Formats: sequence, C-alpha cells, structure tokens
Amino acid sequence: MPTLSVPGADLYYEVGGAGPVLLMLPGGGGDAAVFDVVAGSLGAHFTLLTLDPRGYSRSRLDSPHPVDQRVEVQSEDARLLLDAVSPDRPAYVFGGSSGAIVGLDLLARHPSRVRRLVAHEPPCFAVLPDAAEQLAFVQDVHRLFREEGPAAASARFVAGIGGTMKGMPSPATPRAAEMTARLMANAPIMMEHELRQFTSHVPDLAALDRVADRLVLAAGRESRGHLPYRPAAVMAQRLGIELAEFPGAHSGFTDEPEEFAKQLVEVLVGR
Repeated sequence: MPTLSVPGADLYYEVGGAGPVLLMLPGGGGDAAVFDVVAGSLGAHFTLLTLDPRGYSRSRLDSPHPVDQRVEVQSEDARLLLDAVSPDRPAYVFGGSSGAIVGLDLLARHPSRVRRLVAHEPPCFAVLPDAAEQLAFVQDVHRLFREEGPAAASARFVAGIGGTMKGMPSPATPRAAEMTARLMANAPIMMEHELRQFTSHVPDLAALDRVADRLVLAAGRESRGHLPYRPAAVMAQRLGIELAEFPGAHSGFTDEPEEFAKQLVEVLVGR
C-alpha cells in the first residue's frame, strides 16, 4: 500500500471503492483497518480513503521516539493526503472520536477541501459547562496509566464515559488479527501522547459557523446522556444546527456497521 511523505512522518494510507472520495479518520490509537467493517457497504458509494495517523501502526515518525499528538498537525496531514489523492475536488469526510476533532479542524482551516463532514462524538471535553471536572477525569485516567498501566486506565476511562465504548469484534481474519495487535501497541502511545491533548482542544467555532451547512455533528443513540454525546450536542446547539443521532454508541460503526453505514450514506449524499 502507498505512503505519503509529510513533514515529520510518512503516512500509510489505503484507497478502495468507487465514487467521490470519502476520507475516514479513526479515533485515538486507531488505524485504517478499523473501518473494514463498513468498507463493503460504503465502497459501493465512495472511493474510501483511510489512513494510519502519524506515529501509529504503519505511519512512521521521523523521530525515533513518540511525540505528543497535535490536532492541527493531524488535520494538516489529512489536507496533504487529500491534496495528493483528490487534488481537484473537495472530499466527504467522516471522523470518529478523536478523528472527529481532526475533521472539525480540517473543515475550519481548509473548508475548500471538505464537501461535507460528519463528526461523530468528538471528545472535546473543554467545550462543556463542566469542562474542569471532565478534564480532571482525563488527568486521573492518565495518572492511572502512569501508575498502574493501560488496562487500569482503559477500565477507568470506559467506566467514566458510561460504558459507551464497546470492544472490537473478535478477529475473524488474518488482517483483523494484525489490526488488533497494532491497536494494542498503539494504546499506550495514545494514553500518553493524545488523550489529554485532544480532549482539551477547543474547536474554532467561529470558523465552523461560517461553513455550518457542510457540518453534521453526530452522536450515538446509546450514548445519549453520557459524556461522549455531550460535546457534539453542545457544539450543535452553539452553531444552531441539528444533532444527528446514529445507531450504536461511541463505537457505532463497529457496534452496528450495516445500519451505521446506511445512515452515513444518507447523511452525506441523501440531502
């Protein structure tokens, strides 16, 4: 599969399907293969463009050591990838979790590159009325990671978001097993170098307000009332747009892939 050289890294990406480009941005510690469960359904409508974010899986940093992830750097990577793969036309974009934060920054900074963005449960805890409490929760997760390891930190995080992040399906193919191994290796990097940095990010709502007709803020029905749902609802209210509810919870596209993919197609091109 191809790679793209960007400042400070080489990005691994995959292209498949047919139709207008749909860039799929994974959540923290995820990679291109997490979208395999919806690729078949979406590939009939779109040319799917998926990637491993810099520093994860097969996307290598120039630095020999992990570095803190920055929203604006990942969104610039996304822009450069779109420039390389779809230079003449804006693309549809879907971002889940941390990938939704990247998508929001991409739309705010480079609106000409985005035809429509679906941002599903961006964990922008800093926009919440109780931001201090929620950011303290993230700091506690990080403390547990440092003191007791990834398993304890993950358990605390999942409990704190109301159990709305479900596990990935058991690997059924060699490709899925390889992905699972990569995600396990990515998890400590995400805990140390992305979780605090991304959850404290405040999107540029003024810039997004100017392109709100191209933005769909989304959340899972099963997340309603829980922490992952709330930032999307708050930002939708501030921007004066409707919040779209999707099947499943925080991990909706793996919880209910067929229904999730069907609704995503409708939201992107069915208007």
